[in-house]
Amino acid sequence: QVQLVESGGGSVQAGGSLMLSCVASGDIYSYHYMAWFRQTPGKEREIVAVIYTAGGMRSYADSVKGRFTISHDDATDTLYLRMNDLKPEETAMYYCAAGNGYGPSPDDFIYWGQGTQVTVSS
Repeated sequence: QVQLVESGGGSVQAGGSLMLSCVASGDIYSYHYMAWFRQTPGKEREIVAVIYTAGGMRSYADSVKGRFTISHDDATDTLYLRMNDLKPEETAMYYCAAGNGYGPSPDDFIYWGQGTQVTVSS
């Protein structure tokens, strides 16, 4: 089993920045991909960014390219998402996920955190 615990969400004005963190524990060698998803009420969960933890390959949703950065610290088993120039439409619950699929489907990921809320005001 793997436990994922997110933190770092909060409220920010449009154009602002936030850094999300996700600490993994448990059987961390059972997966090779980690990702950030986001979801708003009534909408499907969408992938924001994914990283191959064994090699560092990264991929981003088109809407966040150039503004968001995903990274992984092997020493602390922590996943990060640096979000710059945030937009009001990016208000959502952000989830950390881990698995052996690449996405973009949430079904590719086995383990999920509880989520951290990001609110961007205009």
